Amino acid sequence: MHVLGQLVIAVLLLLPATVARADNRVVTSAHPLASAAGKAMLDAGGNAVDAAVAVQMTLSVVEPHASGVGGGAFLVLWDPAAGTVRAFDGVAVQPARATAALTVDADGSRLPIDRVRHSGRSVGVPGVVAMLAELHGREGKLPWASLFAPAIRAAEDGFPMPRYLHHALTAQGGRVTDPTLRAEWLDADGRPVPVGTVVRNPEQAATLRRLAAEGPALFYRGDLARAIAAAVAADDIPGFLTAADLAAYRPRERDPLCAPAFGHRVCTMPPPSYGGIVTQQILSITDRLGIAGLAADSPAAAHLFLEASRLAYADRFLHVGDPDLEPVPTAGLVDPVYLRARAALIRPDASMGRAAAGEPPGRRADIAPSQPWGEATTSHLAIVDGDGRIVSMTTTINLYFGSGIAVGGFFLNNALINFASQPERGGKPAVNRMAPGKRPYTSMAPTIVFAADGRPMLAVGAAGGVRIPSYIAQAELGILAWKQDIATALAQPHWHNANGPSELEDDTAALRLAEALGALGHEVKPATMQSGLAGIQRTPAGWVGAADPRRDGAAAAD
Repeated sequence: MHVLGQLVIAVLLLLPATVARADNRVVTSAHPLASAAGKAMLDAGGNAVDAAVAVQMTLSVVEPHASGVGGGAFLVLWDPAAGTVRAFDGVAVQPARATAALTVDADGSRLPIDRVRHSGRSVGVPGVVAMLAELHGREGKLPWASLFAPAIRAAEDGFPMPRYLHHALTAQGGRVTDPTLRAEWLDADGRPVPVGTVVRNPEQAATLRRLAAEGPALFYRGDLARAIAAAVAADDIPGFLTAADLAAYRPRERDPLCAPAFGHRVCTMPPPSYGGIVTQQILSITDRLGIAGLAADSPAAAHLFLEASRLAYADRFLHVGDPDLEPVPTAGLVDPVYLRARAALIRPDASMGRAAAGEPPGRRADIAPSQPWGEATTSHLAIVDGDGRIVSMTTTINLYFGSGIAVGGFFLNNALINFASQPERGGKPAVNRMAPGKRPYTSMAPTIVFAADGRPMLAVGAAGGVRIPSYIAQAELGILAWKQDIATALAQPHWHNANGPSELEDDTAALRLAEALGALGHEVKPATMQSGLAGIQRTPAGWVGAADPRRDGAAAAD
């Protein structure tokens, strides 16, 4: 690439996140080059599925700390020809060998918590490549190999160091031990190179070129599978993942979780997503309690939202796990009668404090709450094509740089930290405990919303670990209840409560609510919230795409 071209791209990528409008054909993601890659596929005659593959492969290059081919994903698809919503599960899976918990070694001894979170032991069998390949085989229009060209070009020619990658390297650059990547991203003193500096990833370019030519067989049954297994086994705290685990991986198609809210139909991921259930519960409870009639920035609205969140997260900790291996009362958790009873627990004049999990229809009596591990990063993309097909997809390698283990220029996930940190409590098992072949629960909740006439009007999702359901629910409230445009809804200051302190986004107008919420009994805590929302909204003038201004996201459209 010419130097002038590099400078032009660098300037463009330093501009604020964009909003794009079109009659159709809109792509929104966490990075301008990824959105442009998806749009290029639509321009070439591809559909939303083709575009999603191109976006993910480009994100693997330009947002390597958050997602990539070494991770997992959920995808919700609207098929206008069939009039159906479909949900696809490509999250990472526990290998066939497992211990009682991540911190328990094969001999029963304890492993150090801080170290095991970023180790071979934390690596699950990656699923995003298998999920996208299977879906593309069914639904794609363009050749598989053609979808990789933008990602390969970005990795070979280089891309300007983005703000969010720079932030991740500042916070966790020590997790990057691969010498080639360190030489590209960090200076001699271990500090990230300045934002806008052109960086490359030739090793990932070579991997993507082979994946384009050889297909998913390379990743799951070829020499790349053997290299992944060898890297996991060679770590200081080796994992159990083997080449046989990779060969055995299968994505799942699941029934989407759909429920009414604010006169709309909201469809999202079912378990092993807990994010979908939490989002649905927050929307249903706040709808019943009249939040649409309150000002969006009022203490009363924040109070209702935070109290509904307490109830929803209490249910999440107890009831949700992998439905293939554990009974999960999914229908009961979004049952209108059950949620009416939960809503009745909220007082407008006082916080309830820590909430107890409820007893939805179909619940198990022999289980204990899962103890969570903590935060994760992630990425979201939303696409509508010329035929009206919509993809809403959330993708992750979990914590910044995942396990920290790099193979072929990309990072392997540390998805196994999403299992319960304790397999049981008081003699009762956690539904989300570790087990062979099991999928850990996750907060990811890609969503498509339908208007009263049955037409899709919104696709949205978020990054941000345990806070993802809060981010999505608040954005949906902005659009469905408070009639905000999508850019305003994604940018509004955040509130969050995971059945503990009430977090208000630091350095925003949300902090103005602290005194009033404190008077209602909330334990208020300022928090930095890197939400990474992305979405598309249908308006009378056509589709509008927008991305969260907190990160590098952008929309691309005709």
